[in-house]
Amino acid sequence: MERPLTEHIRKDHRPLTLREYEQTGGYQSVRKALKEMTTASIQSVVKESNLRGRGGAGFSTGLKWSFVPMDAPKPKYLIVNADEMEPGTFKDRLLLESAPHQLIEGMIVSAFALQADTSFIFLRWAYKEAARNIRFAMQEAYDAGYLGVNILGSGFDLEMHLHTGVGRYMCGEETALLNSLEGKRATPRAKPPFPQVSGLFGKPTIVNNVETLSCIPHIINKGADWFQKLSRTSDAGTKLFGVSGKVKHPGLWELPMGITMRELLEEHAGGMQAGLKFRGALPGGASTDFLVTEHLDVKMDYASIAAAGSRLGTGTMIVLDDKTSVVGFVRNLIQFFAQESCGFCTPCREGLPWIEKILRSLEAGDGEQNDLQLLDFHTKYLGPGNTFCALAPGAMEPLQSALKYFRSDFEQYIAAELQTLAQGLPAERKQRLITDISKF
Repeated sequence: MERPLTEHIRKDHRPLTLREYEQTGGYQSVRKALKEMTTASIQSVVKESNLRGRGGAGFSTGLKWSFVPMDAPKPKYLIVNADEMEPGTFKDRLLLESAPHQLIEGMIVSAFALQADTSFIFLRWAYKEAARNIRFAMQEAYDAGYLGVNILGSGFDLEMHLHTGVGRYMCGEETALLNSLEGKRATPRAKPPFPQVSGLFGKPTIVNNVETLSCIPHIINKGADWFQKLSRTSDAGTKLFGVSGKVKHPGLWELPMGITMRELLEEHAGGMQAGLKFRGALPGGASTDFLVTEHLDVKMDYASIAAAGSRLGTGTMIVLDDKTSVVGFVRNLIQFFAQESCGFCTPCREGLPWIEKILRSLEAGDGEQNDLQLLDFHTKYLGPGNTFCALAPGAMEPLQSALKYFRSDFEQYIAAELQTLAQGLPAERKQRLITDISKF
């Protein structure tokens, strides 16, 4: 099985030097693109490959590139979204730390295809080792003539910069990222205009994920058909899949798009730890809906996961076991999203802390009868179309699916509280509470 993204990553994860990387075929796609291909032919190959964005949305990379006006005056910008802050997601970190030249090569080819003359890697602040390795690789690329002025005598110029983010989850949203890069508050922008037309400093801009751009050199070298055949489904290529939670071997693997959840969980993550049972999983990171045992044979691709009622997202599965409180599991995620809200729109700013408060009350044994109705209401009120960006709707996905699949877990907290209240009450009021308890 081919693993183009990780085949040359060392076991100790030390990155290859430029010379070592060239010995594996590194930077051949740059030579091919700049000397043998046109911008149109590169875009065509990427589009035909059916490479979909690996940052979570799964939008066609080639189609996204096609929205950039090629006749627009420079500067144009290519930006790598390396602000990996989704809970449970750690796939880009491997590529940033262990294969920085692969990313840089993909950026050069992509920038040439878009005729972008300036590029940025927008990096999560906590990725210190990644920052060191990227800076070193970037300097090697400059020294070898792969970056800077008149690259390989082609007349194409590209400046590359590493920008460390300030540590806000909101910067993962591409327009909030652009605002942050401009020195503004990281709040999302209204669309249109879209970044492809008016992005960084009002200029045409493409923002792509680390894993997405790391696929580009291999597609250019080996072709669209080769990339499609790596997959088991219509969603082309391999994918970095991760598993976290109480499994025997949590980790990250490059596997064909379309493997099943069961394969990922049992064959690669080793199954559940001793004494624990699988209850469910968020298949694509913290902002995706739970899938449960009946879904274990669903293929891990965009269409199949969507048909099952969730999203592939980042492809990094978070597993729920039978000894972990579902309410606590979801409350922990909601706490994160409430903390990371930019505060721009009312439903997100006010709704997420309210949900967290309700869930915390349930955990503390202070739940009330109408709490589940309030939670149900919030999953709709904070859903798609009611907020300025996708942060709150994403936060609702684990909550709404937990209420769907594990509602009895929430009800038990309320029933226990009602039992406590019933003690010592007059008979009539006690009977009324017992009637309420019976509803759960």
